[in-house]
Amino acid sequence: MSSDATEVEFEYTGIEEQKDVPRDVTIVKFHSSVTEVSNSMFEGCQQLKEVVFNEGLLKIGYSFAYCTELESINLPSTLLEIDDCAFNCCNKLKKVVLNEGLLKIGNDSFAYCFKLDHINLPSTLLEVNKNAFFCSGGLKDVVFNEGLQTIGYESFYGCCELVHITIPSTVTEVGDRSFCGCRSLREVVFLGDLQTIGKAAFANCTSLEKITTPPTITEISERSFYNCHNLREVGLHEGIQKIAPDAFEGCSSLERFNFPGLSTRLETILQASQMNMEGKIDEVRGIVERSGSNMFISDKRLVQGRNWGTLRGVFARIDRLLTYYELKEATTYLN
Repeated sequence: MSSDATEVEFEYTGIEEQKDVPRDVTIVKFHSSVTEVSNSMFEGCQQLKEVVFNEGLLKIGYSFAYCTELESINLPSTLLEIDDCAFNCCNKLKKVVLNEGLLKIGNDSFAYCFKLDHINLPSTLLEVNKNAFFCSGGLKDVVFNEGLQTIGYESFYGCCELVHITIPSTVTEVGDRSFCGCRSLREVVFLGDLQTIGKAAFANCTSLEKITTPPTITEISERSFYNCHNLREVGLHEGIQKIAPDAFEGCSSLERFNFPGLSTRLETILQASQMNMEGKIDEVRGIVERSGSNMFISDKRLVQGRNWGTLRGVFARIDRLLTYYELKEATTYLN
C-alpha cells in the first residue's frame, strides 16, 4: 500500500478483513489470485474512485455499496456472478462494462446508481433479478440480448430516462412492476416468446402511446398498463386468454383495441368491457349478427354516444353466442 496527499492505493489479496482496508482508499487493485470479493469489504469507502479487477475473479459479493465517488467499473471476462447489493447506492457510477459469461446480476445490485446511463446485458445472463437497477434514474439505454429469460420484479422501476426497450424473443416473463414509473418510455418492442406481462409492469409509463403484444402472450395482469394516460392503441394477438379488469385503468387516451383472430371465447372482451375507459370508447365496428344458426361479422357500426353500459351488454351477448371455431377468422375492433 502506498499513499500521498491525493491518493491512497490498496492491493486486495482476498485474505484481508474489512478493518484492514483504509477508509480513505482511492484506488484498489486486485491480486491475481483473488476469485471472490468478500461481503462488505469496501462498503462505504466514500473516496474510492478506481477499482482494477483481476482476470480470474469469479464473484463480487455485497462489496462496493455506498462507494459514492466510484464512477466506472470494467469487470473481468472471468466473472460469473454479481451478488445482491454489490454496487448499491454508488450514485456517481456512470459506466459499467459487463462481460459475456456473466450468469447472475443479484437483487439491488445496481439500485440507486443515479448516473448510470447505459447498460448492455450479456447473452449469458438468464435473469435480471429483483430491483437490479431500481431507481437508476439516469439510465437511458438498456440492451437486452437474446438468451435472457426473465426480467424480474421492479428490476427497472423508476428508470425515468429510459425511452426505448426491445424485449428479446427468449424472454418469457416481464415481472411485476418491472418498468413501473419509466415515465419517458415511448416504445416497447416484443420480439418473441413472452407469455405474461406482470402486475403493474408498465404502470405509470406516461409517455407510452402504442403497445402490440406478441402472439405468444396469454395474460395481461392487474394494472399492467395502469395510468398510461397517453396510451392510444393496443394490439392483441389470438393467443390472449385473459386481461385483468384494471389492466388499462387510467388510460384516458385509449381509443382502439385490436383483437385479430380471437382463438378463445370472449373472456378477453368481457374483461375489457369492465375497464374504466373514462368514456373514450363509444363505437364498436364489425357487429356480430345471427341469422338462424349462422353467425357472421357485419360491416355495421354500433354507436352509443359514450354509453359504455350499453356496449357492455353487447359484449355479453357476443360471449354467449360465439365459440372458437366461429371466431377464428374474425377481427373485432373497438374504436
